[in-house]
Amino acid sequence: TGLADPAPVAQTFFMDPSIEQSCKLDAIVTVVDAKHILQHLNEEKPEGAENEAVEQIVFADRLLLNKCDLVPDEADLKKVEARLRAINKFAPIVRSTKSEVSPDQVLGIGAFDLKRTLEMDPEFLDTEGEHEHDSTITSIGINMEADVDLGLFSGWLEVLLRDKGADLFRIKGVLPIKGVPDKYVYHAVHMIYEGRFTEAWAPDEERRCKLTFIGKNLDHAALRQGFEDCLANEANYDKLKKSFRFGVGDAVECNTGDGWVRDLALKEQGMMRGKSMVRVGELVFEPRR
Repeated sequence: TGLADPAPVAQTFFMDPSIEQSCKLDAIVTVVDAKHILQHLNEEKPEGAENEAVEQIVFADRLLLNKCDLVPDEADLKKVEARLRAINKFAPIVRSTKSEVSPDQVLGIGAFDLKRTLEMDPEFLDTEGEHEHDSTITSIGINMEADVDLGLFSGWLEVLLRDKGADLFRIKGVLPIKGVPDKYVYHAVHMIYEGRFTEAWAPDEERRCKLTFIGKNLDHAALRQGFEDCLANEANYDKLKKSFRFGVGDAVECNTGDGWVRDLALKEQGMMRGKSMVRVGELVFEPRR
């Protein structure tokens, strides 16, 4: 996410005797988002605050440059690699797409060097040291038992990513979609979004919405309300109906392939959108008597 400081985690292997006797810190592997990393490295932080993305790269023993498929221009990829090299000249860079990489490139590599780490940061093992982080970066979690209307959710998310995508570092979660037995798993980084249906909810499993937003200057109340407006309930469907240009039963005139056609009416019906059952309006012939 660009939020985690690796130092406190690594300190555990050296400050707790029981862990130090039974475990070995093999390597710190940092997964780098090739599409968005420069944006985070260039971000201006409040005076005295750390840039967590820089910290993760500095302490890395291996850099996994991921999402290379989103940066098709080789020159742009080389520019990213050059920036990483300027921050950390020791860590090998491994390119990947969807984090597909050979396990022997990231596991069992014996790369962590405490001496080199202390040369970079003499305070690395100082567990009492204070680290000032950017207070504008926060997270919000939503966990509730309810079904979601996929049409409403997709529409809300499209507008949210378009308007606030630059400040949304990460969105991830799993949703129960009304009328669908499978879990809907989604993940977004800035304006890039991916959602798909996976395995079915177990018969004894509670269908709960679990989602997390991580970003800068987040309006927690607006995000929570925006998501609640996507729940599959009568109140939200009533609001949707009121937003239609025409009401159910209204007679209208439409320009079709055969020219203008009179006496069409808006009739409410259910319609499958993807795997989501949503309520829409359909124009049907209803000759006036």
